[in-house]
Formats: sequence, C-alpha cells, structure tokens
Amino acid sequence: MTEIKPFRINVPQADLDDLADRLARTRFSEELADGGDDYGVPVARVRELVEYWRDGYDWRAFEARLNAYPQFTTEIDGENVHFLHVRSAREDALPLILTHGWPGSVVEYLDVIEPLSRDFHLVIPSIPGFGFSGPTRERGWNRYRVAKAWAELMARLGYERYGAVGNDGGSLISPEVGRVDPEHVVGVHVTQIFSFPSGDPAEMADLTPEEAAALEHLQWFWSKMGAFNQLQAQQPQTLAHALADSPAGLAGWNGQLLAGLDDDFVVTNLAIYWLTGTTASSMRFYWEDAQTEPPAEPTTVPLALAGFANDFQSIRRFAERDHKNIVSWHTYEVGGHYAAHQAPAELAQDIRQFFGSL
Repeated sequence: MTEIKPFRINVPQADLDDLADRLARTRFSEELADGGDDYGVPVARVRELVEYWRDGYDWRAFEARLNAYPQFTTEIDGENVHFLHVRSAREDALPLILTHGWPGSVVEYLDVIEPLSRDFHLVIPSIPGFGFSGPTRERGWNRYRVAKAWAELMARLGYERYGAVGNDGGSLISPEVGRVDPEHVVGVHVTQIFSFPSGDPAEMADLTPEEAAALEHLQWFWSKMGAFNQLQAQQPQTLAHALADSPAGLAGWNGQLLAGLDDDFVVTNLAIYWLTGTTASSMRFYWEDAQTEPPAEPTTVPLALAGFANDFQSIRRFAERDHKNIVSWHTYEVGGHYAAHQAPAELAQDIRQFFGSL
C-alpha cells in the first residue's frame, strides 16, 4: 500500500454541466434592505460569486494550470493522499512540505511554487478529506493524525531532512509534524500561531499596547466571525447536507473566510470542494480536532512565524508557552490570511531566510 501513483485532474464534463445547471437555478436568500453584513455574508456577494462562477470562470484553465505540475496520490493510514511534488533544479535543496487549511486548498501555494522551488523541493499535499485527496472514510483525522501521515509521506519520498510550512489549518498541523518527527524536521514555518490566554490573571497583568490590541482583535473575530468554528466543531454533518446540494450555499458559507480576495481565487477553491465532494469531510476536521486533548508539553523544533496584515494576530507571550524554540518572528503590513497568494514574494523570502539560517 505504499505505491505512489501519478495523478492528473480530469473532472467529467457531466459534473461541470450539472454544476452550471445548479448555478443557473440558484434561489437566493431574502435579506433585510439595511442588513449589510451584520447578519453574515450578504446576498450581493453570493450573487456576485454565483454569476462569476456561472458565466466568467474557466475550470478547465485552472485544471490545466495545476496539471502543469507533477501530481501524485498514495495511500497512507487507510486514506488517499493527493500531493504536488515539484523538485528544485538544485539536487541538494531542502525539501519542504506545505500544508493548507479550510476553506483553502493546494491552490493557496501555487503563486510561491516558482520562487520557492529555486531553493527547495516542494511537497504540497491535500489534507485527507480535502480536495483531490477525496473524502475520508473513517473517524480520527485530526491535526495529529495528519501530522503523522505527513511524516510518513516525506519518508516514503526518501526525504530524511525536511521543513514543514503551514497556513490556517496547516499552521496547526505543521508544528505537530515537528513534534512527531523531530529527528528529520529541521524547522517549522507558519503564518499563525494559535496560542490563546490560559485564564491565568498573571498572564494578562502587563500586556503591552500591541498585545492588548491583538487580543482585542482576537475577541472581535470570535464574537463576529467564529460561527464556522463552533458549528463545524459540533455538528458539521448537519450543515453539510445543504452545502453538498447547493453551490450558492457553499459560496456563502465558505466565502465568509475568503473575503477581500479576487473572485478567481475564491471560486477556484469553492469549485475544488464542490467537484471533489469534500464539503462534509473537510468540516469534520474541526469536529475531530475538538475531540482530542492537546499534548501537554510544548514543541521544541525551531519555529518561525511570518504574520501578515488583516489576519489572526499571534501573541508571542502565549506562543512561547506552547512552543519553546521560536527563533524567528516577523510581521508584515501587506497581505492577509492567504499570504502565499496575497504576498507571495514576502512569504517566500521569509521562508527562505528562516530555513537558510538553520
């Protein structure tokens, strides 16, 4: 079961025709005339995405773009794993495994393949249950199990020394790759460190103005935008029935965390979830993670943060409680949550600088 098979995307035309028909027959929600975005993603934004998806978006063009890179599948721990494998012209290049999150996909990293592959071999997998890996078939696929699968994938590819890079869910998974495979992982680079206050009043006693502002931003996010996490951690299947049947519903739900991005990037990610049937399985990742006790001990592999504007604001004092070897901490006034797409040059340089220093 360790065979690695070449893979190419070739979505049946019948699936694209069915999608076009569903988009054409969308029944949009009603809303209050003065509602704006107070109640969530407004109808105008969903209508904009549906119309572009139906009339302006070219799936086959994206398919050709992704198929220009070597892709493979292999079975790990009973599940299919899809991945891009782009080798550098430098034979001695350090391998990196780059992990996306939800509602993203391998598409997050397409804009950094060229600059990073000058210096690194790149492995860019679809998390089991996401995208071209297809739906998971059994319970238990949380961040820790994915991390073990990534260690197996890199070993299967023959890489004895490598780095892990992550964004969003990938920022949860990548430090765990370092935890489960410290003999081979030289460092971990993430765009968020999801460390939160422990509840100890002493922790909050001397916050700097910058830390207080970051904490205020965090509180705003969870009070206004945290519904996805709560619902998907509790009842992902309940929501999946609607999203699996309606591309417009998928655009509204997934689109809440794809705000401020170009329509092509947004619709490509929506289309991947729709065409691979991974709406339910991707959301189950949150449920599985919520059922698991986190490790008691901090990570020890060298860790780097590159934080970008308009994104989760990591707070170092909390991060250092969970990670004992933070060696690089940079913030940027550009980009956003999808830095590899929004600020590829800055992210690639930060990754290159970090791993070059190890």
